[in-house]
Amino acid sequence: MRTSTLLALSLTLSAGVARAEPERAKDPRADHVVLVSIDGLRPEFYLDPSWPAPTLQRLAKEGVRAQAVRGVFPSVTYPSHTTLITGALPARHGIVNNEPFEPEGQTGRWYWDASEIKARTLWHAVQDAGLESASISWPVSVGAPVTRNLPEVWSLSAGIGGTAPIRSASTPPGLMEEIEREATGNLRDDNYSMNLASRDLRVGLAAGYLLRTYRPALLTVHLTGPDHVMHAVGRQGPEVAQAVALADAALATLVEDARRAGILERTAFVVTGDHGFVDTHTRVCPNVWLAEAGLQGSAPDRGAWRATFHCSGGSALLRLADPADAAAVEVVRGLLAELPPGVRKTFRVIEPAQLRELGADPDAALALSAFEGYRFSSSARGKALQAGRGGTHGYFPDFQRIHTGFVGWGAGFAEDVLVPRLDLEDVAPVVAELLGIGFEAPDGVLPIGLLRAAR
Repeated sequence: MRTSTLLALSLTLSAGVARAEPERAKDPRADHVVLVSIDGLRPEFYLDPSWPAPTLQRLAKEGVRAQAVRGVFPSVTYPSHTTLITGALPARHGIVNNEPFEPEGQTGRWYWDASEIKARTLWHAVQDAGLESASISWPVSVGAPVTRNLPEVWSLSAGIGGTAPIRSASTPPGLMEEIEREATGNLRDDNYSMNLASRDLRVGLAAGYLLRTYRPALLTVHLTGPDHVMHAVGRQGPEVAQAVALADAALATLVEDARRAGILERTAFVVTGDHGFVDTHTRVCPNVWLAEAGLQGSAPDRGAWRATFHCSGGSALLRLADPADAAAVEVVRGLLAELPPGVRKTFRVIEPAQLRELGADPDAALALSAFEGYRFSSSARGKALQAGRGGTHGYFPDFQRIHTGFVGWGAGFAEDVLVPRLDLEDVAPVVAELLGIGFEAPDGVLPIGLLRAAR
């Protein structure tokens, strides 16, 4: 069945859906919030009209837009998205990296299960208010308290291209089949892989169907195309522009579906991201130095190790086999200090006090953040410096290129407001305030000036 026919059919079905509105904790500014994360969102995508993002740029111009949003450390996808949904920093919510550290060697497992989140989420708050939620491809959402959920998950064997784990983890059972039948057509490994920028179009159709059919109070959506492309080619190029255009088209679908459902005037759109991007030319492998010093083995399982760097893009967090092994930390510090000046200039040391201040992994003895142009690899074999290409993130979030963005538009938002900077943990309080639900963000605050007075 053609997608246009399916969209028309689902709109007809949604017209007959009627629900009693439960009472909120206080008067809401919006009946519905659509929280869209564009993975790798850079502020220039909506501040610079040369980028092909007309919908995002219109929402930014008419509503609230930020020049920068400071993220978390490491500035990678899963800790960032968990901060977005909890208002907590990683040390508090527990998702401290994309992949959990595995002492006997990394298996490739990511933090997929919501049971690993240690903080209350916006999904919990919506549920506790007697309201409904929906989610498409949000990180760390398998088993989350979401009314209708198509989570982000993949198998270790098939990688990020496989759809079978998504189908089996979707809730309620049969949701993915319903979405295929009514909105997207068959979602297969060759058209719904996270390796495809065009996947965002199908994510937009799926999310739009849930929005107009079920009209959830909170809809969370994760668009991945720009991130995938910038990892491959870097910050610039026609491929990046195309990925931005596809993500913008998905956003346009959501706005149009809110209009078709008759809820646009009561809907707020929050468009944000998880990190910016940095171009790279060199990989730095700090575990080579540790292996040479006998602090770990060179095999993937690390052997009988005392200290190792858990690397992710522009970050390398030092983990200890024995957390009390202060001597190992001093050996590592000595190794770093004795590196040739040209090598030492590829990174900076992030001290424990800085890690605590930004709520980073509490089990890290110290960390490294690469300078622009460089990225880290966990490999302990070969040369410590190797040629590389493409873009990455993960860096300590204190410079412009690694910052992400924020756009707020629609019900409850002020009009034509430019904000110099927001912090990622402040997004959840904005969503909660818009919906009028009871929610205490452990680390975030409600920024002043973003919202209109409550109705």
